[in-house]
Amino acid sequence: MKETDREAVATAVQRVAGMLQRPDQLDKVEQYRRREARKKASVEARLKAAIQSQLDGVRTGLSQLHNALNDVKDIQQSLADVSKDWRQSINTIESLKDVKDAVVQHSQLAAAVENLKNIFSVPEIVRETQDLIEQGALLQAHRKLMDLECSRDGLMCEQYRMDSGNTRDMTLIHGYFGSTQGLSDELAKQLWMVLQRSLVTVRRDPTLLVSVVRIIEREEKIDRRILDRKKQTGFVPPGRPKSWKEKMFSILDRTVTTRIEGTQADTRESDKMWLVRHLEIIRKYVLDDLIIAKNLMVQCFPPHYEIFKNLLSMYHQALSTRMQDLASEDLEANEIVSLLTWVLNTYTSVEMMGNMELAPEVDVSALKPLLSASVVSELLDTYMSTLTSNIIAWLRKALETDKKDWSKETEPEADQDGYYQTTLPAIVFQMFEQNLQVAAQISEDLKTKVLVLCLQQMNSFLSRYRDEAQLYKEEHLRNRQHPHCYVQYMIAIINNCQTFKESIISLKKKYLKNEAEEGMCLSQPSMDGILDAIAKEGCSSLLEEVFLDLEQHLNELMTKKWLVGPNAVDTICVTVEDYFNDFAKIKRPYKKRMTAEAHRRVVVEYLRAVMQKRISFRSPEERKEGAEKMVREAEQLRFLFRKLASGFGEDVDGYCDTIVAVAEVIKLTDPSLLYLEVSTLVSKYPDIRDDHIGALLAMRGDASRDMKQTIIESLEQGPTQANPNYVPLFREIVVPSLNVAKLLK
Repeated sequence: MKETDREAVATAVQRVAGMLQRPDQLDKVEQYRRREARKKASVEARLKAAIQSQLDGVRTGLSQLHNALNDVKDIQQSLADVSKDWRQSINTIESLKDVKDAVVQHSQLAAAVENLKNIFSVPEIVRETQDLIEQGALLQAHRKLMDLECSRDGLMCEQYRMDSGNTRDMTLIHGYFGSTQGLSDELAKQLWMVLQRSLVTVRRDPTLLVSVVRIIEREEKIDRRILDRKKQTGFVPPGRPKSWKEKMFSILDRTVTTRIEGTQADTRESDKMWLVRHLEIIRKYVLDDLIIAKNLMVQCFPPHYEIFKNLLSMYHQALSTRMQDLASEDLEANEIVSLLTWVLNTYTSVEMMGNMELAPEVDVSALKPLLSASVVSELLDTYMSTLTSNIIAWLRKALETDKKDWSKETEPEADQDGYYQTTLPAIVFQMFEQNLQVAAQISEDLKTKVLVLCLQQMNSFLSRYRDEAQLYKEEHLRNRQHPHCYVQYMIAIINNCQTFKESIISLKKKYLKNEAEEGMCLSQPSMDGILDAIAKEGCSSLLEEVFLDLEQHLNELMTKKWLVGPNAVDTICVTVEDYFNDFAKIKRPYKKRMTAEAHRRVVVEYLRAVMQKRISFRSPEERKEGAEKMVREAEQLRFLFRKLASGFGEDVDGYCDTIVAVAEVIKLTDPSLLYLEVSTLVSKYPDIRDDHIGALLAMRGDASRDMKQTIIESLEQGPTQANPNYVPLFREIVVPSLNVAKLLK
């Protein structure tokens, strides 16, 4: 207490020191004293009230403890009295055992009496139940069946409790109610028949389907009750649990499977489109069935059955199994396409599972694939392999058909612009287009693979096309009278090359959507080179045809007959123009090249005639006459090829200028200027050789051996620089060796 008093004094000192820190606070000492006195009085009052409350609680507690002690003593006394009475009544209880047995027997007899009516009426109830089942009154039939089963199960349960080892009585009861199990099985058959036709029943007589579901629900409740009773008594009636709900879903599952499998009405032998028809029937049936299930069947089943969800799962599994079976068959390429298109696209599209009438219950993104990735990959590999073989066969057949047309007596067809063509490009690219459209329906990846395959096979096909065109030419050269329309069909072959080019570009543009795909296809061998080669060889074949007809007239050039006789160049021009009237049917890029090549070759053949030393002029007059004729003929040729090249926008004068330049050398009258003239010629045409100069001087007829030697040696010492745009003309002109030997004499 002293320690407490000291702490209280110290605290008070601190508070007073806090109140009296400034001189002006001394005036408020009396005020502080009154305030502290009020606080002290308040605290003392609260303390007294608390102590009084505690004292009242202790007083009440002591009173309750006293009362409890008295109650315990009373109970103890009562227990002692009860114990005494119980010891005195033990003998009396043992004497009541017979009464207890009588009570048990009485209860059993009462149950037997209660069931006597049902027991004696069992045969009648069985007949009534059978009639009700046959009449289709399933609910009433089930009610009576439940009464029979209840009587049987009650008797057997009582017998089991009385003497579980007495199998004879149990067998007797079971035999008496033997028809009950038969009725149950018969009723179940009727239920399963209704469930098998549930999609039809729900539209025609939904009440019947509801009755079936109610019966199944009743049986489920009975099963649960019996299983609960088994835990207490250990007894289970025969035929229980029936598990009709589980059987119901099993029946529905088998029904769905049978419905899917039963949609195949045709085989490949009877109908080439059997698979398409089969898949379309499946699509229609499944969509119709699920719409009916969503809109009608869910109203006939309790929500916890989740009937639509379960049916959706059944249909999906049945479809998956069916697709697996179809995929395992030896399918053709078009059948693989139909199957994959249906599985990968149609199944999840608005035409089937994505249909708005199934939303939102059906989420297509949550559906598992009908076919595994490995099966799809295997089908795609098979398809690509089959497609490769088919494309090769189709291309070969198309080429064979086109080859037959080459031998026809009638001209090939012309396109809208009048250019000759055959149907080969259209057939080939129509085939490619069809396969690409089909592949695009399956996946973008397959579309790209098919495009690459088409381009690969096109590359091989063009090589065969090139060989066949060459054989066509060789066959014609063996007999130029056959085929009758050789020129026209060769023009069509050339034009086909341009059509092929345009079609390839169009195909790539249409079916390649990004740079990665384009890069994949560009890595394939380029066909432009082969097509250009085929067209070039075709043009060469046509020009060869022209020059075969010109050969006789070209041989007349630079001869005595040429100098004094009719103009062979007139015939040459007429022949060339006549051929080029047919060549007008050649498409522009190839016609342009062909015109330029024809121009070059005519000039080369003309220069070749000059170099053959078919004529040697003996006087200046002859040289002048020959040179002037050469200039006139050069102008004729220039006029012809200007006419043929009109619209191409190219300079066609260069080749004919070569003839004029050679004519100037021949025309020269002053031999002393011959070296200068020849030097000018060589500077313009750097591919001219010594033997060409020798042949040209020999044609003049006035150059001595020494002059020839001097000119040739001088030109050898000063080689000229070639013009980068110069097209060599003399390079392919060979001077006969016999003539060269004579030139040096």
